Amino acid sequence: SLKIENGKTTALVGLSGAGKSTIINLLCKFYEPDSGEILLDGNNLNDFDNDYLRDDLGLVLQKKHIFKGSIEDNIRYGNLDATLDQIKEAATKAYLHEQILDLPDGYNHDATQLSGGQQQRLCIARTVALRPEIILMDEPCSALDPISTLKIEDLIHSLKDRYTIVIVTHNMQQAQRVSDKTIFMYLGDVIEEANTYDLFNHPKHE
Repeated sequence: SLKIENGKTTALVGLSGAGKSTIINLLCKFYEPDSGEILLDGNNLNDFDNDYLRDDLGLVLQKKHIFKGSIEDNIRYGNLDATLDQIKEAATKAYLHEQILDLPDGYNHDATQLSGGQQQRLCIARTVALRPEIILMDEPCSALDPISTLKIEDLIHSLKDRYTIVIVTHNMQQAQRVSDKTIFMYLGDVIEEANTYDLFNHPKHE
């Protein structure tokens, strides 16, 4: 059992196989639990229409889904009705707008030519363009270099006041840097759940 609080950034931490990504898949209703229940605002998640639910869920995955085409089209993929101004607003929130303007073709630049860190920020901009209530991030920095990782962590900090964020990571230091609350998992069980500061400064488990 665990609780994800509204308006907070929650880190799910643990080794591979701990069940972190499984929780993300359950929250998105990619599959249903075999037992127990998931409640959203006190209501069973199974009672929500999938389309309605996913309109409020933004998902950023470890693997960057960037297709050949313009940056504008790649961001708009998150919200096909988004105007160019809304796309620029999303890119600004993802700390990408100024870098796009420096490119020869601006928002018409081929997105596949961006760096790994820029592509991950584009994915976050795509998620922001959806205007979700909740953002779920599954190992968003695992394939990035240290500098790009720090930039993504800065970006997560900038989003914390606007969204409920759940970030999956095996990196405890990253959880300590970006989250308000940390849930430490092991082989499918919640070992500890606490305010991040308390968890790392007054741990119950070594």
